[in-house]
Amino acid sequence: MRPTKPVPKAVTAGAGERSSPGIGRRALLTGGFAGAGIGAALGVGATLGIPQLRDATSPALADAAAPFGGDVLPCHGKHQAGVTTTPTAHSRYVSYALKPETDREAISRMFRILTDDIEGLTSGDAPLADPEPELAARPARLTVTIGVGPGLVERVAKEKRPEWLAPLPAFTLDQLDGAHDGGDLLVLLQSDDQLAVAHAARMFERDLRGFARRIWSQQGFRQARGAESDDTTMRNLMGQVDGTVNPKPDEEDFESLVWLEGATGAEAWLAGGSALVLRRIRMELDTWDQIDRPGREQSIGRTLDTGAPLTGGDEHTPMDFDAKDKLGLPVIPSFSHARRAHSTDPSERIFRRSTNYDDGDESGLLFACYQRNPLKQFVPIQQRLDELDMLNEWVTHTGSAVFAILPGFTPDTPLGASLLA
Repeated sequence: MRPTKPVPKAVTAGAGERSSPGIGRRALLTGGFAGAGIGAALGVGATLGIPQLRDATSPALADAAAPFGGDVLPCHGKHQAGVTTTPTAHSRYVSYALKPETDREAISRMFRILTDDIEGLTSGDAPLADPEPELAARPARLTVTIGVGPGLVERVAKEKRPEWLAPLPAFTLDQLDGAHDGGDLLVLLQSDDQLAVAHAARMFERDLRGFARRIWSQQGFRQARGAESDDTTMRNLMGQVDGTVNPKPDEEDFESLVWLEGATGAEAWLAGGSALVLRRIRMELDTWDQIDRPGREQSIGRTLDTGAPLTGGDEHTPMDFDAKDKLGLPVIPSFSHARRAHSTDPSERIFRRSTNYDDGDESGLLFACYQRNPLKQFVPIQQRLDELDMLNEWVTHTGSAVFAILPGFTPDTPLGASLLA
């Protein structure tokens, strides 16, 4: 396997080194380098330690304090990176459908190849035979998170598919377009640099060409890295502070809400993993802009400037749903988004990781949330919103997908090992 590049001093300690000997999993799994051309030759030269080729194709990051883009996050651990990692500026969700001939043995090879390239790309080390290895040199906190759909799990072992790993129940206001739904395999790329995201996406497209075909891709963004503190709640394109009530990874009950620890039966292989719900929500910004500011705040239940409840305080002040105005009417209307999303059941919470999208013709939100069981956590919340939420006048759910996020992996144990065990 390729030698690990020097890691900048400013980078978070603990980024896993790639220490497996030889020329790497990819060569063993794909049968060598035949047909790969000059890219493979350069890759082999770097792998075998030929200094001229190694230095020319994979310039090491400076040993001084890492400049923007040079910072690296570890990819190994009990959980995959990218779920609780501090959000990055850019993200891309890419969904694939397995080819008919991709059987259990092929899925095992596929996971090993993905593991190898995740280790390389997230550490700033070009994948084997990368035709533009310079593009991998600055990962800018790149993380890669892999999820699997019901079809992939059933090809490995039907009895291992959890009940929740299926399309969500139908909601009355959904207008799913069929272009952003489902899939057998999800690759989630997140980075502070769109160049790193685009290059990684290209490399994984190459990885998967023999196993699956891409069925959709969705690009998201948040505020630029450094433009605000890491603990600032993002704003969506409606101007709303989006995701204020969100469990934090250091809270006592976070693990019981998000991670499938202690799971048994059909979920046992997912210990260390999670369940992801992804919803594409189109925003009707033209008509939203026609509503005056008080009307917009009433529909949300919060102020637009700070995100504070209409009952007062700051963004994180608890909402007083019993408060009445001078006419005896609720200060936070019964139809407001905040009231409809609120639950008195503490187990009915989700961990949100949403991003905005704008493809030129359409704008909206890629609503992503992690939990142990979408049927018990996401679905009850969405049903209340579907029944009565004033924001439904300006938003439409057009895409929906559920994936099982695989447990983390180590230098010795690749992705998907528990599923394939």
